[in-house]
Amino acid sequence: MLSSLPVLGLLVLSGFTNADVGPSFQRCPADFQLVRRGQTVSAAEARYVEQKRKKVLPVAFKAYLHNVQQTGVVLPHYVKSILECEEELPTVSIATSGGGYRAAIFGAGVLNALDGRNASSAKKATGGLLQAATHLAGLSGGSWLVTSLAQANFPTIQNLVFGGGDFGGWITDFDLWTASADPAVQAKFAAGLLQEIAAKATLFPVSVGDAWGRSLARHFSNGTTLATFFGNTSHGGGILFSDLIKLPTFASHAQPLPIVTVNLDSKHINGTVFPGGSFLPLNSPMFEINLFEMGCYDAVLAAHTPTQHLGSTNASLCASGFDEAMFVAGASSNLWNQVNVTDAGAANLAGSTANLSVLVNETYPQPPGLRLDTSNVPNAFRGIAPETFADSNETILALCDGGEDGQVTPLQPMLVPDRKVDVVIAIDAANDVGGFAAGASLIATQQRMQLFPQGLLPFPAVPSTLAAFAAAGLATRPTFFGCAPAAGPLLVYIANGAPPRDGAAPRTNTSTFQSVYTADALHGMLDQTFVVATQGAAVGGALEDAEWGACLACAVVDRARARQGVKRSGVCTTCFARYCWEA
Repeated sequence: MLSSLPVLGLLVLSGFTNADVGPSFQRCPADFQLVRRGQTVSAAEARYVEQKRKKVLPVAFKAYLHNVQQTGVVLPHYVKSILECEEELPTVSIATSGGGYRAAIFGAGVLNALDGRNASSAKKATGGLLQAATHLAGLSGGSWLVTSLAQANFPTIQNLVFGGGDFGGWITDFDLWTASADPAVQAKFAAGLLQEIAAKATLFPVSVGDAWGRSLARHFSNGTTLATFFGNTSHGGGILFSDLIKLPTFASHAQPLPIVTVNLDSKHINGTVFPGGSFLPLNSPMFEINLFEMGCYDAVLAAHTPTQHLGSTNASLCASGFDEAMFVAGASSNLWNQVNVTDAGAANLAGSTANLSVLVNETYPQPPGLRLDTSNVPNAFRGIAPETFADSNETILALCDGGEDGQVTPLQPMLVPDRKVDVVIAIDAANDVGGFAAGASLIATQQRMQLFPQGLLPFPAVPSTLAAFAAAGLATRPTFFGCAPAAGPLLVYIANGAPPRDGAAPRTNTSTFQSVYTADALHGMLDQTFVVATQGAAVGGALEDAEWGACLACAVVDRARARQGVKRSGVCTTCFARYCWEA
């Protein structure tokens, strides 16, 4: 057992002698505001999107339109006029689900199909929408993808996953917790994780969530290569989520704004738990973290705090350096609270985390009552909305996987009215049935939005049962939800919902808990995902829809079309009849 090794011996074995980069405190800026109230976006986010609309979207949508037109499918005139008119351009956002590595890889495959830099995607007429998107949300495994892509300065998916340019690629050769079967090597790995949170532990409570973030950094962040995986480098420890805005592709507004969602595991919340393996009640507050703010758009709190100064709890002394990028992604994928709920919880937690939960507490003993199984953030919202926010009096927000309430696809951020989202491309790689998605995440969001409708846009109607999803085959091909005129966005649902139509062995339905992948497995999953994202529905006995690219374009412009008072026509009429589900 690693816990039998003296902690000092672990740190010496790691080769570290000094603490790595960590948080610090300084006097707050003169204009510092700890909490901003309301359900509007921050001024910084609004400026970023406005600049992207002015400087990037006109060119991006024209390039996308060119890709669609080169297929030879005749588009209604309004599609071309909307995509070429700077005043009418639609607002496109993307949400990519949780589900461990499976979700990260499937999500990457769909983004690859939407990337205009990929010649195959351009030829399929789906390429270009990634460049035209304003927001990209992820949770759990999807947050690994979103955070990795953002911090790597927006490379192509090929370079992101396999390395190229300035990024070394994802390191999928080693397990996330048990990096080596050799006890000495594993001890060095564990000691490195512990040392990397040493500086933070001098100022803030730490938990297994901190070690989890540092492990994820070795697999998804700049700063680690296959050759240096067990080495004494910083492993991306100084990469802060709020600092990503300084990267060239954000300075040029080329990237969609990343959003990571997390849930609050509150001892004060009771409510209905969504069936099928969910852990938290649907009425648990949901938080999002973007480059500018961490906040909750639920009306029960409707408050936000600067991401750059996470860890701050007053307007006099400001923390900085708390928002390490993979700590954020780790919070969004922290499932360890689920194994720590019975009398054997501590043992289960230790077993599930290769004993890191024990080692963290032995190395940095925590105050009684502190959650060791969650990712903990000092509560900037203490005293805010005490009548409705259950954790208003808590000193710590205990954060966990963003899908633990059943909303495994992060769709709620796209329902913030201020974001004016017209269409959401929802990528679902959840494990609903046999490693495939079956629509549960959409049902969960529909139910939750019935609990918390105040101040947010309506969620499109979806079937209320998995049986109804299955009967209509809605997860086995792309589906449009919300096709009737509505105040909310139209939803384009692309699910990892079925084996390949050509009879090939399925490669995308791996276990959520599989954490080692060969390069061949990655290639196979990405190839099958590309087909899922570009083939559309099976039409007239063919395995794919030759008009799918045009149909997707029809969906992209549909809300803008409705604002103009123009009726659907031509191929768009056919497309909506083919892909729409209506209640």
